Amino acid sequence: MTESDERETSMTAGDPLAAVVRKGVAEAAIRSLRAEGVYDEQRRVRERDDETIEVPVTEAPAETDVLDLVRQVDPEPRVTGLADLLREQGFSDEEVDRAPSSWAVVGTVVLARFDDCPRRQEVAEALLELHGEADTVVDGRGVDGVHREPEVDVVAGEGDTETVHVEHGTRYALDLSRVMFSPGNKAERARMGEVVAGEAPPAVGTGNDGDEQVLDMFAGVGYFALPMARAGARVTAVEHNPTAFQYLLENASLNDVTDRVDPYRGDCREVVDRLPAESVDRVVMGYYDATDPGEAYLDPALHAVAPGGVLHVHAAVPEMELWDRPVGRIEAATDAAGRTAEVLDRRTVKTHSEGVSHVVLDVQTP
Repeated sequence: MTESDERETSMTAGDPLAAVVRKGVAEAAIRSLRAEGVYDEQRRVRERDDETIEVPVTEAPAETDVLDLVRQVDPEPRVTGLADLLREQGFSDEEVDRAPSSWAVVGTVVLARFDDCPRRQEVAEALLELHGEADTVVDGRGVDGVHREPEVDVVAGEGDTETVHVEHGTRYALDLSRVMFSPGNKAERARMGEVVAGEAPPAVGTGNDGDEQVLDMFAGVGYFALPMARAGARVTAVEHNPTAFQYLLENASLNDVTDRVDPYRGDCREVVDRLPAESVDRVVMGYYDATDPGEAYLDPALHAVAPGGVLHVHAAVPEMELWDRPVGRIEAATDAAGRTAEVLDRRTVKTHSEGVSHVVLDVQTP
């Protein structure tokens, strides 16, 4: 008899409930259980066997697909947070202060910055204890090079950095050791689906078939292209990094939008030059240096977007230059193209680095 069998044999009607789900869909299942209002925040998720975990619930879920519903003997209470758990394990206040203050769970991988954190492996194992749906912890030290390749180091766990991350119903297959993924852009990814679905200000025009035509100049694994395609847009998705491009193809299939995503691998400036002029309603420019005149990305974007269309322009801007620098660069490019620019919206996504903000401007080009 297994330990799991022994637990279930001894359970009583008073034992709390847990939903059994496969590890690969744990993140999506927990999100769904939270949305139903039945996820029990007071107990820890715990491993059941090599393939499944037990997710604590307050009552039987009505909308979330689960493998089984069991009662837990000796349920494990959830610790308030990493600092409390580390103190329980004998960490000093000084050591706790040097531990990661924030992190993200991407699929089954915990992504954190450890910097000068002491006893890194013990801290990483504590993060795994806090997040039962995860099996690997990596130290993410940023991205580098023209292909925006991540610098990561496996700190604890199984060491498998390839995963499937689910966000607002969109599934992203990726390997965090080979392609970048920014958890802080979550709201912006969701918003790109909302603009197509009509839940945010729409572009003026639409394509000949009535669907919005979108150009994503820096598609990556499909960060923005996928939610927009799922919302009904037809997306021309361009990506230079060969590894990210392969995941883009996989993710289009994974999300059942291969008929709505036209993928191109190469330099977006060269690809756009071969596209019909003024043929898209929206252009997504999800690259920090998109407004840099030396990079010349705004020119092809303006070549592609139809009159009345919208550019969604990302930029990393020193706070002292908000919003003059990105607006000035966009206006200079539109003037040179014989067009005008109207800023519909501008927002700060997150802090890029000390004194520098990651911002997005929605710009209409009559």
